[in-house]
Amino acid sequence: MKSNLVLTGFMGTGKTSLGKLLAEKLGRGFVDLDQKIEQDTGMTIPQIFEKYGEKYFRELEKNAVKEVAARKNLVIATGGGTVKDEENIKLLKESGVMVCLTTEPEEIFRRTERRGERPVLDAGDEDRLNTIKKLLAERQKFYAQADYTVDTTNWSPLQIMNDICRHFRG
Repeated sequence: MKSNLVLTGFMGTGKTSLGKLLAEKLGRGFVDLDQKIEQDTGMTIPQIFEKYGEKYFRELEKNAVKEVAARKNLVIATGGGTVKDEENIKLLKESGVMVCLTTEPEEIFRRTERRGERPVLDAGDEDRLNTIKKLLAERQKFYAQADYTVDTTNWSPLQIMNDICRHFRG
């Protein structure tokens, strides 16, 4: 039985904020994978990237996915790159309904413009908007595997939450 609600999508699309709202409305536990990794390691995501690199972070992420996918009745907010791993997608889809949150690149840029908090965006020499567009294009095939997609660009969190609840309960 698919009992979890899994939120995927690029950084800045609202996975954590909406995840908390959805968990409260649906009476479920909430797990943010990035926050779980930070709690488990005692390090922030930027610190993990700086000290050990992205490959190590992705291993931690894969372990976190295995752990939370085995649980029931959760709302799970994934990291933006979690879906780059096919096994992660398989586990998350087996455990729940996968909803992809999308947002226009310019809005993602606005929501993520503080430097130092987004290692994947801060790594390149390109400007952030170009990096966002490039990463979105690379990840599109992974995000497209979601069961349902919602564009969060112009909707309020309440509208998005209600739309997802209608779909999830339906």
